[in-house]
Amino acid sequence: MRIELSKSAIRSLRMSDAPNVVKHGNNFNVWINLTDRFPHPYTLKHARTWLKQHVGTTPETSFAIEVEGAFAGEIGFNPQQAERRLCAEIGYWLGEEYWGVGIATEAVRAMTEYLFAKQNLVRLYAHVFEWNSASIRVLEKCGYIREAILRRGVIKNDRIIDEMIYAFVR
Repeated sequence: MRIELSKSAIRSLRMSDAPNVVKHGNNFNVWINLTDRFPHPYTLKHARTWLKQHVGTTPETSFAIEVEGAFAGEIGFNPQQAERRLCAEIGYWLGEEYWGVGIATEAVRAMTEYLFAKQNLVRLYAHVFEWNSASIRVLEKCGYIREAILRRGVIKNDRIIDEMIYAFVR
């Protein structure tokens, strides 16, 4: 899969992405905004294990955000099951050197459109930590609406913080 965007592209993951996954993922400023399933420090072993779980899967649920031909971040979705089977969680991260220039906004907008066109979904949602104002802006620019604040709902880096839930409903 490949979607060409003005500042980047969304494409299928490759095993050869591993060094750049580590380059961008092994960054405290990236990690602090992600779930603890994303380890820190982030090693080549972590990257290879993660890529083996996602490269060539059907359906594809994780994709590279590519800038100038190289892996710069990840965007993906987690389809829900049972009574939530028409819903999916969307998630994304971008290497810090690419922050603040609209790449994440463009990728989230494109992935939202792609998922509603290709999947049988009525709702996409995202979880955001209270301090991640950049991701909040990305979601709001893409038409996601804040539905909830889970007060003191998560612990990250030994701090108990609020978590917001944003959703886009078709």
